[in-house]
Amino acid sequence: MNALRVDEDFVPCPVEGSDELFPNGIFVFNVSRILEHVGRNPADVALVEVVVASLARWDRHLDDAHVASADLARPLVLAEISPGNYNLIDGHHRVEKARRTGVETMVAYRLTAAQHVAFLTSTTAYRTYVAYWNGKLDEQERDSGWSGTRGLATGREER
Repeated sequence: MNALRVDEDFVPCPVEGSDELFPNGIFVFNVSRILEHVGRNPADVALVEVVVASLARWDRHLDDAHVASADLARPLVLAEISPGNYNLIDGHHRVEKARRTGVETMVAYRLTAAQHVAFLTSTTAYRTYVAYWNGKLDEQERDSGWSGTRGLATGREER
């Protein structure tokens, strides 16, 4: 895992009136722009199969009519919210439909932290996220006893 470095030229992802957003505390991601990006650059984002039962249940009420009309063929979107841990940020209705109809696996776009930070909607959230991410990496290093130099990235992982 690579550290993130604050890009002083970071511009928050713009939000238009009909954009779908995923709020996760201070971190608000523009899902509409993520989906546009994936549509234009499908080879840049990993497409993986996920076990439906492994996905956390959404704690907000989901509209039953929307669940019933959900297109299970459309990939979900997972974002690496902490090192190695991915959260569902798009597809809650599809996952619920899959659960109700006995579908066991679905495909999902899996975005790394370096990929999805560009879709944060505020500079404060971006800077806070970079600090949060790097703090999580530091915790992992302390817990594992590893000490070394991490590569720095400006929104892209170094390979």
